[in-house]
Amino acid sequence: MTYHCFFEQSGTFKNEFKKLGYESYDYDILNDFGETDYIVDLFQEIKNAYDNQPSIFDKMKSDKDIILAFFPCIRFESQIILHFRGEMHTIKSWSDQQKLEYDLKLHKELSHLYELITKLAIVCIRKELPLIIENPYSEQHYLTRYWCLKSSIIDKNRRDNGDYQNKPTQYWFINCEPKNNLIFEPLEYAEKRTHNHMKAQEGISRQVMRSIIHPQYARRFIKEYVLEAGSGLNE
Repeated sequence: MTYHCFFEQSGTFKNEFKKLGYESYDYDILNDFGETDYIVDLFQEIKNAYDNQPSIFDKMKSDKDIILAFFPCIRFESQIILHFRGEMHTIKSWSDQQKLEYDLKLHKELSHLYELITKLAIVCIRKELPLIIENPYSEQHYLTRYWCLKSSIIDKNRRDNGDYQNKPTQYWFINCEPKNNLIFEPLEYAEKRTHNHMKAQEGISRQVMRSIIHPQYARRFIKEYVLEAGSGLNE
């Protein structure tokens, strides 16, 4: 089985798949970490596939390939509601006209991302490709409230499985099911990082650094939910 990690330029999940003996590749339009195997405009590839045009999906097979999509979430997160209301401290002093113009911009971006993630799901359903989508979780998250697909897994505290953050996360499994394997391995301590600890590094924005997942968390998630029982679970 080959694992295709979309929008994950850090190589975290890709490298954990490789350590377990599986073929895996990262796809992103950026290569800030030097880990992106295919530098490609995934948004355009999704559009092409949805319109039945040539795309990176064409060579993928339902019995040989699985996609993990860490879809950009900046406009889906619950905090966006405060932006729409003009209640964020950075825009509170704006005039009503400025706030309304900003609302139009935000809504356009939100609509664009919603269209793309929905088309991604449709493309994989059409092609019967297994797809796992990761995004933050909250009751106010846009996909939680306004998407017909219900998340398969809600991880309310990633620290419990060895991540840097306790950031709640949800996962949609499309054309596949979570395996729910039992993992018998020690959990090593990972230093906790808050948003204030996430500082920009050379060539890498603070926003990107905030999205980094601990390799331990990635490995445990892969073993517990992605791999078939007996497929490298004890390695």
